Amino acid sequence: MDFYQVLEKRRTIRDFSGREVTDEVLEKILSAAFKAPTNDHLRQFEFVVVRGPENIARLISPVAENTEAIQQTGLKAAAETMDKDEHAMFVDALPKQQRMLMQSNCLVLPFFRQKDCPLCRPADQSSLNYFASAWAAVGNILLAATAEGLACAFRIPIGNESEYVKQIVGAPDEYEFACFLAVGYAAENAHICNQKEIRTADRIHRNVW
Repeated sequence: MDFYQVLEKRRTIRDFSGREVTDEVLEKILSAAFKAPTNDHLRQFEFVVVRGPENIARLISPVAENTEAIQQTGLKAAAETMDKDEHAMFVDALPKQQRMLMQSNCLVLPFFRQKDCPLCRPADQSSLNYFASAWAAVGNILLAATAEGLACAFRIPIGNESEYVKQIVGAPDEYEFACFLAVGYAAENAHICNQKEIRTADRIHRNVW
């Protein structure tokens, strides 16, 4: 696939086949993170790879409770005011949060080192540089996985999930956990949410200030 085919094909997939992702392919995908721009030029990323249902289950144990108590409750409250495609996506996604992380059997935990402000608690706009670097790296991983015929789904940690994961894996204080990233092969009947049609020309405003 050329680059624009990869962009077109990338989708969030939450239904996995269980087919194993080899270490060789996984390393190739994760190496794409180190090609992304980074604020300090040092690319201080570390990845913890977790395989096996028991190991994954231990790491994601708060997910089911938080999804129900925080996210699904919020979805019900906002249902009447949400965009219909947005609402449909969440209706499909939220019940699958725990299952998708287990089903892929390849859970990647990206950690990003920041020297000053915590990644998720920036002190000012410039300290968002670390946050931008983290998501530029994750974006590269998603595209590389697509190019290799793989699917991905990520969950941004909520509630106690980030501190829980850091404690379990023994992450140093200066490393921030960004997301749970499930990497695997899509199931044959994998659900794909309706994509918003965006006309690019309508979003470009030239010489307006």
